[in-house]
Amino acid sequence: MILLQGVLKMPKLNEKLNKCLKEGEKGGIRHKGLKKIDPDKDLALNHLKKARHNFTAITEFAKIGFSDWSASASFYTLYHCLLGILAKNGFESRNQSCTFAMVENLIKKGKVKEVTKEELKEIYDSDVMEDLETSPQILDIREDMQYSTKTLMESDRFIKLKERTSILLEKLRREIEK
Repeated sequence: MILLQGVLKMPKLNEKLNKCLKEGEKGGIRHKGLKKIDPDKDLALNHLKKARHNFTAITEFAKIGFSDWSASASFYTLYHCLLGILAKNGFESRNQSCTFAMVENLIKKGKVKEVTKEELKEIYDSDVMEDLETSPQILDIREDMQYSTKTLMESDRFIKLKERTSILLEKLRREIEK
């Protein structure tokens, strides 16, 4: 990795993907990268089902006073959709940065059309280092709520998080169901 003006930059996309695929080859069922599999629409739809389950949890956690866990449910709602997109395109991932890199690559190649690279970066962008307490990125919100001592998410932040998750879930759903 290269340090530029205080911001950590990830290696080029192709280098990252090559590294992820090598990790996937050597680790068996508990690999820590990307593994090439047969495209699996059923698995993709099961990831979508899990995503919908997680989306319901966002509100349920908030109702019982655990909105800090709503942030994790939001992130994993979208992450399961990304895993669904990978399954549909013949990949299995056990590494979040590999998942994001491969989905970005699929967008770049025109194989994913419902979601843009900019929308993917709303979930996570390795090139942007923001303060976790103010970052709008969904992974950053999850990390802020998970690793801090906060037990409740501010109401405005919760509403924005749930709305954005809903919009992205719908776009990712359409991609999986195509």
